[in-house]
Amino acid sequence: MRSLPRPVAVVVGAGGVLGAAHVGIGYALEQRGFVPDMIIGTSVGALNGAIAAAHPDSAAPWLDHVWTQLHRREVYPLGHRLFSRTSVFTDRGLRRLIARAGLPSRIEQLSVPFTAVAMDLVTGSAVLLDHGDLESALLASAAIPGMLPPVDRGGRVLVDGGVIAYVPVLAALQAGAASVVVLSTGPESAPLRPVTPRRRASAIAARAGTLLLHHQIERDLHEVSKRIPTVVLPTGIETWPAPWDFRQAQRLISTASRTAGRFLDGLDVNGPGLYRVDGPSLPSASPGAASTSSTSGVDQ
Repeated sequence: MRSLPRPVAVVVGAGGVLGAAHVGIGYALEQRGFVPDMIIGTSVGALNGAIAAAHPDSAAPWLDHVWTQLHRREVYPLGHRLFSRTSVFTDRGLRRLIARAGLPSRIEQLSVPFTAVAMDLVTGSAVLLDHGDLESALLASAAIPGMLPPVDRGGRVLVDGGVIAYVPVLAALQAGAASVVVLSTGPESAPLRPVTPRRRASAIAARAGTLLLHHQIERDLHEVSKRIPTVVLPTGIETWPAPWDFRQAQRLISTASRTAGRFLDGLDVNGPGLYRVDGPSLPSASPGAASTSSTSGVDQ
């Protein structure tokens, strides 16, 4: 990690309940003394990232406690529907989580420069929230359209940044990063396998959504890796829980911590490129292997 050009940005992607894996990767980074120069987060990645920006040397243990004690009703309270047409759930649960995190009121007061990524619901453009009120920035970045209420901020109507930037590496490049370390989770971030979904509406919709996000992630990673070193940390997780199942947080944390640690110990960065397990030049690498692949945007 010391060979990465500075400034180094940690990019924390979306993923809802799968964000528990971010905590495991955070353990691996903290144990190796790594502190980023900036943190860019989307959706749950913005929540985890803001806490890491507030406590860059010790966020993982605190997040571990939160994630392993968390229940669905705390984040998505089914019994408290909003009396409006903007969303199915209230954001009271997220507000309580943010309040308990002991974060400063403003983004500029975080120890590490931080940006939350949201989407402008009118224009469809990505909105980079790097100053001002922190709570509204986090709520906006995590406002899953239709599920949680949009946020009015600075004259804009904002929703979940994962719609436009599921893994916001382009935002890191725009912020001036000379290299990026990516924390992404879920099947959308894994190598694509040919799968024929069951002939059911839910299975077809889920497969289409995975494909949509996968292609967005790959497009953005390859664009950024042509210019700067782009390190994608593996989780080693092959079976992901359902989006509402918080009971498997400990498994996600421990698996990701071990796998990311092995990867970091074998990492060798040499110029711009995409450094990850199971990259295009290592199609047969097993999940969680310590080897890396560099697919430079120059001649590979």
